[in-house]
Amino acid sequence: MTDPLTAPYLPATPLEDAVRVVAIETVIPSDIMPGLLLLRIHTNTGAIGHGETYYAPHAVAALVHEWMARRLLGQDALAIESHWRFLYERCANFGARGAELRAISAIDLALWDLLGQTCGQPIYRLLGGPVRSRVPVYNSLGNPAYGRNPEGRQGWPGYGTIGEPGPLQDSYKLFHAPEELVEELLSEGYTAFKTWLFDSVAHQHGGMRISLSDLEATLQPLVRIREQFGNRIEFMVDGHGFFMLPAALRIADALRPLQPLWLEDILKMDNLSTLRDFRQQSRMPISASEMLLSRADYAQVLAEQAVDYVMIDPTWVGGISETVRLAHLAQAYNVPVTMHDCTGPLTLFAGLHVNAAVPGCCFQETVRAHIRTFYHELIDAPVVIRNGEAELPRGPGLGARLNPELFREGRYDYRVSRLDA
Repeated sequence: MTDPLTAPYLPATPLEDAVRVVAIETVIPSDIMPGLLLLRIHTNTGAIGHGETYYAPHAVAALVHEWMARRLLGQDALAIESHWRFLYERCANFGARGAELRAISAIDLALWDLLGQTCGQPIYRLLGGPVRSRVPVYNSLGNPAYGRNPEGRQGWPGYGTIGEPGPLQDSYKLFHAPEELVEELLSEGYTAFKTWLFDSVAHQHGGMRISLSDLEATLQPLVRIREQFGNRIEFMVDGHGFFMLPAALRIADALRPLQPLWLEDILKMDNLSTLRDFRQQSRMPISASEMLLSRADYAQVLAEQAVDYVMIDPTWVGGISETVRLAHLAQAYNVPVTMHDCTGPLTLFAGLHVNAAVPGCCFQETVRAHIRTFYHELIDAPVVIRNGEAELPRGPGLGARLNPELFREGRYDYRVSRLDA
């Protein structure tokens, strides 16, 4: 007899060749990146799908094991759209944003990974095939400790430190040796970088105002870069959502002569009408970011003509399934799409697959400080970037597997839900 709790969008009689889910594992690698949740889905064929998401990982793990596992265990692992619709619609009954959508995202990545492994193809081929052979990237100026805390303490979103002197301390070097930083980036082939240089100023006054003297001092690194390098490198400015409209407009006025590629999250993404007003008044290219967390948000920001770019995080917005839908939606408005990653390696790989398959995608965010210092502790495949472009993932599925040593009883916050339980 069909279980009414799992029946919607599934065949009444499961297909004979179904690849069945038999176990779901999660871990929180607290001594590597304490805000990260890693997930594996095991099947009766022995194949294992890999996924991740970021922020509030304990809440996400609880949703996966105490709620969503009931839908997945014993069911067809390749019925991706069926599971997505069921889980999303059930969450939408009490609000789909937040931990619920991040849990769906991690599951969706793992199911797409399983589909790719079953078909023996990388995910971008299952999305319609490649429209580009390499993906343009930019480097976000983080540092090896941005989002990472070996003692397991989680930080707060948007409150990264400037860092300290040393290798790959890009955020520190922007303030103290901007010319040296850009020389280094150009020598590695990067043609663009992103900075959140206004954070410390925002914290002084709660984002309600910014003085002309603070503006002048804060912008000095970018002024020096433009003076020495001209148009050889692009840059984007991220405000981490800290400023109110008057301060945001003053920032835009000061940045206009420097011609940033876009302004991102100078305002919080919680009032899209104000964002439209900001775009109109500032006369600057505006990016709405990964802070948008639902199809309704993206549809509104596009319909209101509030943005010039949209950014999507595949592991926050609903996985690869929803990311592709949103990227095609933006293309209908002639608005280019960029992919977010300042959070984890599978987020980056998922973004590369969507970038590879959707014509309207123009950039993949990367953080070289993360890629070169700890991503190898989490996955088994390198991220290959040459001349400002990332190579497409190789191998079936995502093209990267989570380190199996992370998934051990008694290590980290390990949890498992099994079919036989």
